[in-house]
Amino acid sequence: MTVELEKPQAPPVTTHKRRRAVLVFNVAAVALVALALASAAIGQVPTTPAEVAGSVAHRIGLDWGPLPAHPAGEVTLWEVRFPRVVLAILVGAALATAGALLQGVFANPLAEPGVIGVSAGAAVGAGAVIVFGGAFVAAWSVAAAAFAAGLVTTALVYMLSRANGRTEVVTLVLTGVAINAFAGGLIAFLLFVASPAARDQIVFWQLGSLNGATWDAVTVVAVLTAAGIAAAIAVASRLDLLALGESAARHLGVDVEQLRRTVIVIVAVLTTAGVAFTGIILFVGLIVPHVVRMLVGPGHRALVPVSAVLGAVVLLAADVAARSLVDNADLPLGMLTSLIGAPFFFWLLRRTRARAGGWA
Repeated sequence: MTVELEKPQAPPVTTHKRRRAVLVFNVAAVALVALALASAAIGQVPTTPAEVAGSVAHRIGLDWGPLPAHPAGEVTLWEVRFPRVVLAILVGAALATAGALLQGVFANPLAEPGVIGVSAGAAVGAGAVIVFGGAFVAAWSVAAAAFAAGLVTTALVYMLSRANGRTEVVTLVLTGVAINAFAGGLIAFLLFVASPAARDQIVFWQLGSLNGATWDAVTVVAVLTAAGIAAAIAVASRLDLLALGESAARHLGVDVEQLRRTVIVIVAVLTTAGVAFTGIILFVGLIVPHVVRMLVGPGHRALVPVSAVLGAVVLLAADVAARSLVDNADLPLGMLTSLIGAPFFFWLLRRTRARAGGWA
C-alpha cells in the first residue's frame, strides 16, 4: 500500500489578515505617490506638485495638468529631482525587504542587513577607492567598489560561520559582529592615512545621501532591487514554514540550509544595491519590517511586499525632511534616519514588550 504525503503548506492566512495587509499596502502606496509629488516639488527652482504631475502626464502622452512655469523647471525635474525620488523609493524598498528577510530567517526582530557585514564591507570598499584611487575618483568606481566589497564580506561571513556543513544562526551573527569590528578597524585606518579631502569624502559617504542620484544609478539599482524583491517573494512561503521551527520545517520538506544561504544572497544583493550609490543608511531595514509585522502579522507573503512599499515611503519621507528642515541645506540622510529611528524603535520595543511580553 502506497501512502502519499501531502505537499508542505504554509500556515493559513486568515481573511481578516489578508484584508488588513491589502489595506496597509494601498494606504502606503497612496502615501508614496503623494510623497513623490511633494519631494519632486522641493528645491531652489520653484515647482508645485500639480506641475510635477502635469510634467509626468505630458511625458507619457497625456494632455493633463500644467507644465512647470519656470524656464528650467522641466530640466530640473527630469535630470535632478526625479532620479533622486526614484532612487529613494528603490533604496528604501531594498533595505526594508532585506530586513524583513533577515528577521524571518534569524527569527529575531533585531536582525538587520548590517548584522552580516554588508554595510561595513561596502564602507571599506568605498573608502579604499577614495583613499587609493587618486585625485580623479569617479562616482561609479566608488559605487562598484562598495557593491563588490559588500558581497565579498557577506560571503566571508557565511563561509566562516559554517561548521560540519551547517550554519548556525548564533554563529552567523557572532561572525558578523567580528567581521563588522574588523571592518570598523579598516575604516579607521583608511581615515588615518587619508588626505583631508579624502577623509571628508569617506565621512560624507558613511553618513548617507541621495544627492548624487542619476538615471544611470537608478537603472542599476532598479534591476537589482526588482530581482531581489522578486526572489524574496518567491521564498516567502518557505520562510513561513521556517517560523514553525527548523525541525518542523525540515519535516515539511524545507531545506533549511539552502533557504538560509538563498536568503543571505538576496539580502546581500538588496543591501549592496541600496548602499552602493547612497552610502550607509541605518534603521530602515530594522524598523520598517518590525512595524509591518505589528500591522499585518508575521506571514512573509504579506510582510515582504508591504515592507517594500513602506520602506520606500519611510526613506522618501526622510529625504523630504533632509531637504526641508534647514533652508538651502541637504542634511545627511543616514544621520537623520538614525536620529529619528533609534528613539522610535526604542518606543516600539517597549510598547511590544508591554503588550505581548516579547516578539511574536
